[in-house]
Amino acid sequence: MNSPTLTIDVVSDVVCPWCYIGKRKLEAALALPEAADLPNIVVRWHPFQLNPDLPSEGISRQDYLENKFGGAEAAAEVYDRVRAAGLSVGLPLNIDGIELQPNTLAAHALIAFAQAGDADGGDIKERLLKAYFVENRFIGDVDVLAEIAEEAGLNGDDARAFVTNPDQLAAVAQSDAEARQLGVSGVPFFIFNRSIGVSGAQDPETLLAAMQQAVAGQE
Repeated sequence: MNSPTLTIDVVSDVVCPWCYIGKRKLEAALALPEAADLPNIVVRWHPFQLNPDLPSEGISRQDYLENKFGGAEAAAEVYDRVRAAGLSVGLPLNIDGIELQPNTLAAHALIAFAQAGDADGGDIKERLLKAYFVENRFIGDVDVLAEIAEEAGLNGDDARAFVTNPDQLAAVAQSDAEARQLGVSGVPFFIFNRSIGVSGAQDPETLLAAMQQAVAGQE
């Protein structure tokens, strides 16, 4: 007899600070004492590109801020709140150190590569978020993605082949499109047991309550 399972599908981007914060809040939710009563948990990561039209080589962060917010000054107030929210969950986000805004299609393909090989997609997700927001590495570069794969104990050459394969990139783009067709318009977006959806980097207690509701709906 199969053990009961709670599936957690997370739709997010790797250049979204709220997705990084939301990941921490999900981890905090799963660490709450009440979470011990949950069934076996399977977390799956799904792509969502905030800026799918960016070129593969990325654009300067200055140009990105100009296009998105009207300039660095206008962005500063927004990112002050983001940095404060990051610190509240233990994340020292070095947003000012970002020099290039990447296209994230290949980065999402790296997560798909890890999950296809039964590796921990959450580990690659974490490494990509840290690489971008803390270390300020350009995660739109295939060489950087191969390095991150190797740092996670994966085969860098296989990872490079996967994230440059047009079929794999098309599959990632299709997954992104399917999320939008389901009504996902902002990230992070959490889906528990394919039945309960929660939008945004909600508090751990809110996420846990949604998990409990999803589990109760199975009974």
